[in-house]
Amino acid sequence: MPKNSKVVKRELDDEVIESVKDLLSNEDSSDDAFKKSELMVDDQEEKDVDVEEGSDVEDERPAWNSKLQYILAQVGFSVGLGNVWRFPYLCQKNGGGAYLVPYLVLLLIIGIPLFFLELAVGQRIRRGSIGVWNYISPKLGGIGFASCVVCFFVALYYNVIIGWSLFYFSQSFQHPLPWDQCPLVKNTSHTFVEPECEKSSATTYYWYREALNISSSLSESGGLNWKMTICLLAAWVMVCLAMIKGIQSSGKIMYFSSLFPYVVLLCFLVRGLLLNGSMDGIRHMFTPKLEIMLEPKVWREAATQVFFALGLGFGGVIAFSSYNKRDNNCHFDAVLVSFINFFTSVLATLVVFAVLGFKANIINEKCVIQNSEKILKLLKIGNLSQDMIPHHINFSSITAEDYNLVYDIIQKVKEEEFDSLGLKSCQIEDELNKAVQGTGLAFIAFTEAMTHFPASPFWSVMFFLMLVNLGLGSMFGTIEGIITPIVDTFKVRKEILTVICCLVAFLIGLIFVQRSGNYFVTMFDDYSATLPLLIVVILENIAVTRIYGLDKFMEDLKDMLGFSPSQYYYYMWKYVSPLVLLCLLVASIVQMGLSPPGYNAWIEYTATEEFHSYPTWGMIVCISLMVLAILPVPIVFMVRRCNLIDDSSGSLASVSYKRGRIIKEPVNLEGDNTSLIHGKSPSEVPSPNFGKNIYRKQTGSPTLDTAPNGRYGIGYLMADMPDMPESDL
Repeated sequence: MPKNSKVVKRELDDEVIESVKDLLSNEDSSDDAFKKSELMVDDQEEKDVDVEEGSDVEDERPAWNSKLQYILAQVGFSVGLGNVWRFPYLCQKNGGGAYLVPYLVLLLIIGIPLFFLELAVGQRIRRGSIGVWNYISPKLGGIGFASCVVCFFVALYYNVIIGWSLFYFSQSFQHPLPWDQCPLVKNTSHTFVEPECEKSSATTYYWYREALNISSSLSESGGLNWKMTICLLAAWVMVCLAMIKGIQSSGKIMYFSSLFPYVVLLCFLVRGLLLNGSMDGIRHMFTPKLEIMLEPKVWREAATQVFFALGLGFGGVIAFSSYNKRDNNCHFDAVLVSFINFFTSVLATLVVFAVLGFKANIINEKCVIQNSEKILKLLKIGNLSQDMIPHHINFSSITAEDYNLVYDIIQKVKEEEFDSLGLKSCQIEDELNKAVQGTGLAFIAFTEAMTHFPASPFWSVMFFLMLVNLGLGSMFGTIEGIITPIVDTFKVRKEILTVICCLVAFLIGLIFVQRSGNYFVTMFDDYSATLPLLIVVILENIAVTRIYGLDKFMEDLKDMLGFSPSQYYYYMWKYVSPLVLLCLLVASIVQMGLSPPGYNAWIEYTATEEFHSYPTWGMIVCISLMVLAILPVPIVFMVRRCNLIDDSSGSLASVSYKRGRIIKEPVNLEGDNTSLIHGKSPSEVPSPNFGKNIYRKQTGSPTLDTAPNGRYGIGYLMADMPDMPESDL
């Protein structure tokens, strides 16, 4: 090329550069606004990864190492102490084997559908409970905060139960076990059995006096129980160390904490079936009482158990699922975890009643021996005639059947004088009908049964280690329900937040390790979670079905799962589940109103429990627990409704999602701020129909419409194509 040609080319290039500069300097305001609204992410967030196939970008959000680890985490969270000490009690109380029918029906109606819903929204939006509900509608963002408050309340007293289990675990390494016999008291003249223990039992005395050193009322604090204070500190240290790195640390512990209880339950089942009387307990357990099954109270208690067994409303389910890939089959997970939970409850019931059957058999044998001795005395003094005793009866080795035969004969012959004889009917069923639940089952009835086991210290160590692991699995999910939403929302360091949360919870939890602490545990258990969680889950259902739109949600599920979920879930979510939840809420309020608010206090001089009503300040605390738990919902609603938060502060109302990362929209939103995306509610935001819409960066538009994250979380700005219809996803 000639030299002058090169000069001409250089001049042309300069003109092109100048023209480009002029064009850039003259961009219109809408393009400038668009540039400011580009989905900006800080350097740390740029490391986020989407789960898009073939994407080379790596997601900074933690992820489960394997599907097994995730399933174990969900199982560990849902399978807790209630499966061991609540379900068997309800099963026995509400018709035995017949109770399984309403439980399974309600599991299919509210359990699996609502569990599936929480798994899906967490996996779809990949945020904690605060971010999820704020994404759907900022006015309902208080749902997530309410879940966090309930989780905190539950964590406060739940870890105390783990502390109790740690105390019993530490005391199990001795033979005989310290609760095997009543202690002896010595004075200057003679030695005698501790009166409080003699009036109750060795295990009951050890629980109330040695472990809790309990006071006689809620108002009588009695100071700190230092043994339990140390155990509570140990429990919080364990939780803190396990959770400090999030799922990367707790996920590995799940392999032990979730699987070990099953090993112990199976060992106890095999051992229990070999014990004398175990089949009596199992037979009693599963003998159906069909007439009881028709009572409304049975269905209410079954619905409550289903609700709490799966951990609905806590936020832990959402938090765990938010670390999944978006194409994970969460429907399979929901069904699998729900039925694992159910079969765990049945397994625990078999174990409990095999052991309680053995215990009842031992108590019945003692009853037969004691009453046989009374009959011999009555025969000697002539109150009873030898003629009424069958010839084959040998009182030196009498069986329970023979004793009941003699008892019936004496009752018929001495009908008028029978009550004065002081004889008791020794029936195994009478002992098995004594319903025991909660701490009474774990720390009194079960521990008493284990004292009769060969190698009882070994079984005691295994049992309380199982309780610790069951408690820790649930605590991990509960703490995750607090930590994940706050980290996602306020971008604080997870390690620092975890330490602060555990430290504050330990300090507040000192009220539970006073001598009156057990009464506070009862108060928190009764009032801090039941009603607030029901309201939270009802609002969750409304948020998805009414605010976000159930049709769009079903499309989201189809996009994530790769197939359309059954229409069964559509009708459950839209009609049946909300109706059942509303009925359960009303029934719970009525039940709470009819039941006098109070607690069972242990009276030392009588060695019995006595019902006490809460004092005025105690009632204020009970009401405050319920109000504080649900208060974030109306507060956030009013704040959003009245625009009391300036979005320039980077509030949650200006949050959206792109490629799996949280990003900020422009702050000068117009009108009522009801959306994450330029003032539009999710139901108003157009979304792509894959294969029909074109995705590209949009210019010249004052309002941004974002496509949903899709199966792999790919959110793009969508061009408005007038000839191409949009579908709501």
